[in-house]
Amino acid sequence: MQPILKIDLTTGKTEEYVIPKKWERDFLGGASLAARILYEYLTPALDPLSPDAPLLFMTGPLTGTSGPTTGRFVVCGKSPATGLWAESNIGGFWGPELRKAGYDGLWIVGKASAPVYLWLSGNRLEVRPAAHLWGLDTYQTQDKVKEETGVKSARVCVIGPAGEKGVLFASMMCDHGRMAGRTGLGAVMGAKNLKAVAVHGEREIPVFDLTKYKALRSESNRKLKEDNEAKVLRELGTAGAANYAEYLGAMPVKYFSSGSFPAVDEVSGAKMTESILVGQSACQGCVIACGRVVKLPGDSVKRKGPEHETMVGFGANLLNDNLASIVELGELCDRYGMDTISTSNTIGLAFRLYEKGIVTKEDTGGIELKWGDVDAIQQLVRLTASREGLGDLLAQGSKRFGAYFGAEEEAVQVNGLEVACHDPRGVSGMALSYATSPRGACHNQSDYFFVDWGHSHEEIGIEFMDRHAQAEKAANVARHQNWRSVDNALVTCIFANVEAQEKVDLINAACGLDWSVEEMMKFGERSWNLKRAINNRLGLTAQNDKLPKALLTPLPDGGSAGFVPDIAAMLSAYYEARGWDGTTGKPTWEKLTDLGLEDVARDLWEK
Repeated sequence: MQPILKIDLTTGKTEEYVIPKKWERDFLGGASLAARILYEYLTPALDPLSPDAPLLFMTGPLTGTSGPTTGRFVVCGKSPATGLWAESNIGGFWGPELRKAGYDGLWIVGKASAPVYLWLSGNRLEVRPAAHLWGLDTYQTQDKVKEETGVKSARVCVIGPAGEKGVLFASMMCDHGRMAGRTGLGAVMGAKNLKAVAVHGEREIPVFDLTKYKALRSESNRKLKEDNEAKVLRELGTAGAANYAEYLGAMPVKYFSSGSFPAVDEVSGAKMTESILVGQSACQGCVIACGRVVKLPGDSVKRKGPEHETMVGFGANLLNDNLASIVELGELCDRYGMDTISTSNTIGLAFRLYEKGIVTKEDTGGIELKWGDVDAIQQLVRLTASREGLGDLLAQGSKRFGAYFGAEEEAVQVNGLEVACHDPRGVSGMALSYATSPRGACHNQSDYFFVDWGHSHEEIGIEFMDRHAQAEKAANVARHQNWRSVDNALVTCIFANVEAQEKVDLINAACGLDWSVEEMMKFGERSWNLKRAINNRLGLTAQNDKLPKALLTPLPDGGSAGFVPDIAAMLSAYYEARGWDGTTGKPTWEKLTDLGLEDVARDLWEK
């Protein structure tokens, strides 16, 4: 692997951090290697918005190799929203460009005395003033920085005004609306007075056995082009799942209080394709091209089309059936630099509490919160980004917003992170995915809804079970989390349907390893347990593994009416499958040592 460039914005000092060889094999890259590197630095006393807080941009060993969906990288640290492990995965072209510059990561600490951006061209780093960029939106900032570098092929990762103002779900953007959205690391970047990181490189990306890898990569991409799921994503985007999710009662409707949305046909991937789609966009090395390019009626500008989470979050979740408005609301969040899941979820809570009379017109500054009112939704998005009026409370996320009004139990979140748009009352495996994810209620650490829809992986023991099966699928969910941990280390997209043997062959050719499928899966298990141990050190216990009240309340209608997951029984079976202590929620000494994490075991159990 290539070194990591460590940058202290306070002192201006830089150094190259060489990754220990053992860690290259045991933790591979991406989020897993980031977790190992940051393990000792993420302490309970660390303020995520302080100069001491680390911000680690990490690529994986497949990033930029033009293998199946290899244009991704991760950003990791401590979340200002949850106080736990923060990990955000992002596509586009920035990650491959960093590797071409000769680095597998950027490790940033400290705080600049005034706004700056970084310009890394090959092995030359410049810290440039960015006061003139402060306040610009994410697209404007990318354009301006590219112009100032004079390099058209430079790639720029930026924050918007939300990151500058410390919105706790502020995101980062690169390229055509590719977002590192979850866990609020855009606020960490803003707290460091860091507006952007621009990179450009011309080196060859290292691959152990290039001839063998090229053959495997070509075959993998060929199969992926013909994969049925990939074809649906290419034709309809991720929002193509909307109609089926609504049919199953797995779509959040009216802030998780209803099971059906009759207007779903108006706000779906199919409707977008039929009416406003003018093109697709893809990350580097991706043959799927799930990104949407749209043009609204009477508009001369091409825009990014909404993905599933944005479509549902600003659509059914708020009873909004206006597709054009969802496009505009998604773009508004992107320009401000805010996670659309947390933004729409927290606004949904405001509407819910207004309906209950807990939030009043006086609290909203005169805005009447009527379900489906696009103007009211847009006003709240703008207020959140600027942290003005009610927006200052919304900017702190749903848990804190609910607590302020004495109604924290109404917030649909886990450990401070808002639940994504896959209701576990419709797909029960997501109950465990949300309750045990290392970063709060996350659907990307295990998108188990795909398994509940029928996409099993029998070759690694992930079998299909009824979508309302419960404790019996706990071990399945654990294996799926391990499987996704591999993707988040490589770093590859979870939409790439690459089978286990195919994936391990790619790893071995790229990295010079001799793993079997079993060793690859054990690596995924090691990664998952390491992140759990980080959170245990940060104060997380078994009591944190739970679901919010809304998801344990039966839906009155729709495809999952009357069903709620038995989360207690599911967790009991899950702990047993994981080898975790049921009282403390920690991985047992035996489990940690079996995974080669002896130092972590001593940390958790001897100290």
